[in-house]
Amino acid sequence: MRPIYPKLVIAGLLLVAGISLTLALQETEDPHDVRLADLSRRGDILHRLDQVVDWDLFVPPIEQALAKPVAAPGGRPAWHPKVLFKLLVVQRLYNLSDEQAEFQLADRLSFQRFVGLTLADAVPDQNTLWGFREELRKSGVLDRLFALFNEALRSRGLLPKDGHIVDATFVEVPKQRNSREENAEIKEGRIPEGWTDDAKMLGHKDLDARWTKKNAQSFYGYKNHVKVDAASKLIESAVVTDAAVHDSQALEDLVHSGDRVLYADSAYSGAPIAAMLATRDIAPRICEKGTRGHPLTKKQMKSNRKKSRVRSRVEHVFAVMSGQAGRVFLRYIGAARTKAAVVMLNLTYNLLRYEQIIRLDLMPLRT
Repeated sequence: MRPIYPKLVIAGLLLVAGISLTLALQETEDPHDVRLADLSRRGDILHRLDQVVDWDLFVPPIEQALAKPVAAPGGRPAWHPKVLFKLLVVQRLYNLSDEQAEFQLADRLSFQRFVGLTLADAVPDQNTLWGFREELRKSGVLDRLFALFNEALRSRGLLPKDGHIVDATFVEVPKQRNSREENAEIKEGRIPEGWTDDAKMLGHKDLDARWTKKNAQSFYGYKNHVKVDAASKLIESAVVTDAAVHDSQALEDLVHSGDRVLYADSAYSGAPIAAMLATRDIAPRICEKGTRGHPLTKKQMKSNRKKSRVRSRVEHVFAVMSGQAGRVFLRYIGAARTKAAVVMLNLTYNLLRYEQIIRLDLMPLRT
C-alpha cells in the first residue's frame, strides 16, 4: 500500500475547507437585509404601516396640488411625492424638526425602508421637506388627504356613525417672550408698535396663539378639538383653535345631523348645547356637572360613570398623540402652519390606529 503523504492530506483538507467556506459565503444573507428583518421582528411600526396602507391613494391629490409648469432641462430630478409625504408621516410620528427628519432619514434603516430609499440613495434635505409641506399647506390639500383616507376607512366599515366622542387637547408651541403691553395689543388684534419694522422678528412672532389655564397649569398655543368614532377610536373630524377657546365653542363645527349619539365630559353640558344637539337629532350622553350647593346625586354619579366608560376612549387618542412626552408640542409659528401640522398629526394617528385594528383584528372589515 502506498503511503499517504502529509502534504497531500493537508492540501486536500484545505481544498475541502475552501469549498465549504465558499458555499457558506454564498448562502450567507446580506447583513443589511438581516438587520431589516430583525427590525421587523422587533415590531417596526413603520414597516407594519407600509404593509396595510395604500400610499398611492394620496399621490394624485398631492400631484394636482403641486402641479407646476414643466421646468427647463437640467437640474436635480424632483423627489416623488410619495417619498416626501411618507417623510411627513415620519416627522409627525416622531415629532422631528425638518433638520432632524433629514438626519434621522440618513441614519436609520427603518426610515429609509419606509420612504422607499436605500443606503445608496441621497435623502431629501430639510429645505426640500419644508418647501413640500408649505406647498401642501398653501394648496389646502392636507384637509383633502385626511378626508380621502376617512372615505377609505368608511368604505371598510370603520366609521359606522353609531356613536361619537368629542374632546379637545392642548397643542403647545414655542412660547413668546412678549411684554404685557404687547400681549394686550395682540389679543385686541393689533400688531405691537415697531414689529412691522423688522420683518425677521415679525416672522418669529406668533400673533394667533394664546395663553390659558387648566387645573392651575398654564398652556400656550392652540387646541385640537376632535370628534372620534366611539367604536373604532378613529378621528372623524377636527377643528383647530387657539388655546383660550373653550372646548364647547368648537362643538357646533364638529357635529352634524346623522351622528346619532354624542359622548362628552361636563365641559359640554348646558342648555344651549342640548338645544343645538336636539335640532340635529343627536342624543346627548354628556356627563353632568355638580355646582356649589348642588352636588351630583348618586343617580347622576352612576349615570356619569356609565357615560365615562365610553367617553374615556378619547383619552387613548390623545395618549398616542402625546407619546412619552405626555403632551403635544409643535415647533411652528402661527395658526396656518400649526393647523396644517395638526391635520397631519390627526391623519398620522388614524394611520396608526387603522394598522392596529387590522393587526389585532379589533373590528369586522368590509371587503
